[in-house]
Amino acid sequence: MSRRYRITRSFQTNEVGDKTITLEECKRYFASRPEFEYTSVYTVKGSGGAASMSIEGDFFLWTYGDARIPFRHYDGDLYVSGANEAVIPKMLEVASALVADIEEG
Repeated sequence: MSRRYRITRSFQTNEVGDKTITLEECKRYFASRPEFEYTSVYTVKGSGGAASMSIEGDFFLWTYGDARIPFRHYDGDLYVSGANEAVIPKMLEVASALVADIEEG
């Protein structure tokens, strides 16, 4: 079963800075990371030529080997699936750079 994680600043207790992670901030950060690519539509393809589904939103796709793992910006946070265990260290790296926390949920 896949776990979903949220990279967020909602747990921050300091009064300095915004508690939301803005899309513009994400675009600046991920633009400096060559293994990430921004897209406003993420297409999930079924296995063996099965049907595909497209989801509109703000996605930063991380290329890891043959996998493309979406980090989705939504409502001031980033969301990512932990289905691939390689995402955990990358998620920690992203959260650290954005001065944010990680919540499993």
